[in-house]
Amino acid sequence: MPIKRALLSVSDKSGLADFAKELHEQGVELLSTGGTAKALREAGLPVIDVSEYTDAPELFEGRVKTLHPKIHGGLLHRRDNDNHLKQAKDNHILPIDLVVVNLYPFEQTVAKPDVTLEDAIENIDIGGPSMLRSAAKNYSHVTVLIDPDDYSKVIEEMRENNGDTTKGTREQLAVKVFLRTSQYDAAINNYLGQCRTGTGINFSLNLPLAQELRYGDNPHQACSLYGSFFDCFTQLQGKGLSYTNILDIEAAADLILDFVRPTVAILKHTNPCGIGQDDTDLREAWKKAFETDRQAPFGGVIVCNRPLTLELARIISEIFTDVIIAPEFESDARALLQKKKNLRLIKMNDAYLIEKKSAVIRSCPGGVMVMDRDHTALGLDKLEEKVVTKRPPTEEEMRAMRFAWRIVKHVKSNAIVYAMSDRSLGIGAGQMSRVDSSRIAVWKSKEAGLELKGSVIASDAMFPFADGLQSAIDAGATACIQPGGSIRDEEVIAAADKANMAMIFTGHRHFRH
Repeated sequence: MPIKRALLSVSDKSGLADFAKELHEQGVELLSTGGTAKALREAGLPVIDVSEYTDAPELFEGRVKTLHPKIHGGLLHRRDNDNHLKQAKDNHILPIDLVVVNLYPFEQTVAKPDVTLEDAIENIDIGGPSMLRSAAKNYSHVTVLIDPDDYSKVIEEMRENNGDTTKGTREQLAVKVFLRTSQYDAAINNYLGQCRTGTGINFSLNLPLAQELRYGDNPHQACSLYGSFFDCFTQLQGKGLSYTNILDIEAAADLILDFVRPTVAILKHTNPCGIGQDDTDLREAWKKAFETDRQAPFGGVIVCNRPLTLELARIISEIFTDVIIAPEFESDARALLQKKKNLRLIKMNDAYLIEKKSAVIRSCPGGVMVMDRDHTALGLDKLEEKVVTKRPPTEEEMRAMRFAWRIVKHVKSNAIVYAMSDRSLGIGAGQMSRVDSSRIAVWKSKEAGLELKGSVIASDAMFPFADGLQSAIDAGATACIQPGGSIRDEEVIAAADKANMAMIFTGHRHFRH
């Protein structure tokens, strides 16, 4: 049977007018509410208001408008059941064959830093999910749409099937609806569960399969990717992604967004192994990053916070790289890099700027842990007031410490970074002893032929003993930035003063496990 009657009520009105026009041209009667009805009338389309159709007014500032037997009865009654058809006729309920609904933007509302509980409550949709679920439950007879991307598919099927859609399509659309409404309910549950106390009573997660990954940590481990990763990143070319690629991409993107000046970074196994900056030429920034460690970039990840140029692409193409990430790729640069078919080019989309603020979720035996993301380099404000040594840092040392502190936040603990104001010089990561991390950073700088005299050192956590700082002094560092907080802070400060080193205690640590 052809679709005769459609109900349209949407927050996202993209593509709505064109879709409704196609429905009208196929003889479909249009029912609508509020702003959606207004938008359709402005497009020159005949619309029947739901309140007129149900002969019941919208109540309570629109909170009650579609919760009516003529709406839900029109959606839920089975067209192949004589008893249902008789009840519909006796109660003057007409079939509604197509529903187009998307929901109040609850997730976008609660993502705002200044959202109030009242704002969040007002953006909980009641009528929308009810209509969607009614229509999806009766998908054998009703077509239900929640995503504007599906408009064209439905119109095409209606043209090919005498005004109707196929059952297979209706089933797929119904599954999409139930997935979305479960996600919506989970978002409400998660927000309300923690908005008062800061501790969630429970935590829900429901994500669609995005892609089967090539493998997990190792080729014998299967792995699947769920959620909206590809809203945040677009793969332009290269082999399929693996579990470790996803981790590396996130780590690289997370790092590069902490820098404003033109920056290039090289990472390996989620750890930065070289970072450089240059205000005029990305090639110079790359050179500074690469010189920090010429071995680790082999098979690593390169990321920059400016469009990747042809000139930089020529230099990068000379080494084996697994992934390159940038906000854009110049056409000539992309054409050059496409010659390496296995090389993964990843475009970082604006959506990641929002996603970057979301919680970190990590599995554990029997469940998951949900943690606030460490999305800012804490402790960088008012550094001049945080000097603990007799000698304050020079302006150049202060710039270098700000730079190094942003880097060390992204290095696995125990983390040590030696740097100047525009380049890393040595990085020590993931050691059981902070002294060992410092020794590795010094050793790496010597291997690279870089001079540490006059550099600064950043430590992601306190120096528990003076020996860790002494190794930095012996290496030639003249300034140190660290959280402080050790019971032996006075010994550490005394060691710095003895060497005429400037030191800042940020009061914040940046452990990364």
